[in-house]
Amino acid sequence: MTAVQESLADGRRANLREVTPSVWRGRFPYNEIISLLDVNRPFNLAESTSQDLSFGELLDFPGLENIRDLKLGYGTSAGALALRQEIADACKVSAEHVITTQGTALGLFLLAFEVCRSGDEAVLATPCFPPSRDCLLGAGVTVREVKLSFESGYRLDLNQIEANLTSKTKLVSIASPQNPSGVRTSRADVEKLLGSMERLSPHALLFIDETYREATYGDDTAAESFASLDPRVVTGASVSKALGAPGLRTGWLTVADAELRSRLTIAKMNTVISGSVLDETLAAALLRHRERVLVPRRRLLAGALQELSDWCQGEHSRIEWIRPEGGALCCLRLRADALDDAAVSRFWSLLPQHDLQLASGKWFGESDRVFRLGFGYLPPARLGAALAALSSSLDAVAE
Repeated sequence: MTAVQESLADGRRANLREVTPSVWRGRFPYNEIISLLDVNRPFNLAESTSQDLSFGELLDFPGLENIRDLKLGYGTSAGALALRQEIADACKVSAEHVITTQGTALGLFLLAFEVCRSGDEAVLATPCFPPSRDCLLGAGVTVREVKLSFESGYRLDLNQIEANLTSKTKLVSIASPQNPSGVRTSRADVEKLLGSMERLSPHALLFIDETYREATYGDDTAAESFASLDPRVVTGASVSKALGAPGLRTGWLTVADAELRSRLTIAKMNTVISGSVLDETLAAALLRHRERVLVPRRRLLAGALQELSDWCQGEHSRIEWIRPEGGALCCLRLRADALDDAAVSRFWSLLPQHDLQLASGKWFGESDRVFRLGFGYLPPARLGAALAALSSSLDAVAE
């Protein structure tokens, strides 16, 4: 991004900030994560995706030789069958259980507005992807947040979740791997959670965001989807993160309940009509050849994670971190015994001077001592320089 482009983007965000938070009138809370769409600094450690896939790479896949003949009409209400079949095969469910959405974000929106009604409650594990919370708040749902802690490694606190379940609970929302930490939830814990819901919230659904499920490291295999575990489980994911194709705006929900699928499909028609036939055709080809993309990316992620681990070890007097179990992202924390609150504020203000971008913990429901660091977005040759710039910014804070 050029200096002029960045200045314009900063101006757009300034216009938003002028009316936040005291007189903000939007249905959806303002969150500074929107800045990731407008600013891309040279050392961007804020993004949680793998490197962006190019259109040319996609066009090289078998089966797209006749893409020029694709008719750009409306798509189908549930999504292209070829795409839904690829998703179904990966999630081990029937294709009829799949509804395509514009990224996982639209799925969150549709669930919030269709599953919950006035007076209903949702239980949400935080920190989390901001729209996971903000879609619920925008829909007028009472949200009970279960705050997971850095000290416990952001492990799911089943006792806390159970304490927040009531007869009014209609949706419980978690992610595995989590955003921003990359920490997974075990199958055993999900089964225990479903047992608690059966007793205390018998009409509730469990939504599991699996956006980062296939972003593993090296030869590690991806965990199985939770989609086929239980009819009460709804999963969501997309081609955005592990596969590096957020520009296709193609995600999905897996929904076992036929009546809910019908309602969600009608809700989709009333918001976006259908998915883009071009996006869905390309996404189907991408998923059909997913291993061609995932295998080299997993090797890159393994190397980047090791480089980050070595850096964290060298910075252990100023930085704490939680090693991720999936995804190109993790959480780091500025040590309280090394940097006081004033130093934390200086840290954030100095980042632009070092061409750095980080994702503040505040975006996700954490303190600004915590930040999400994305280690898979930059090319390997630039990750070391970005981490060196991060060390330089920490040095500058102490001056």
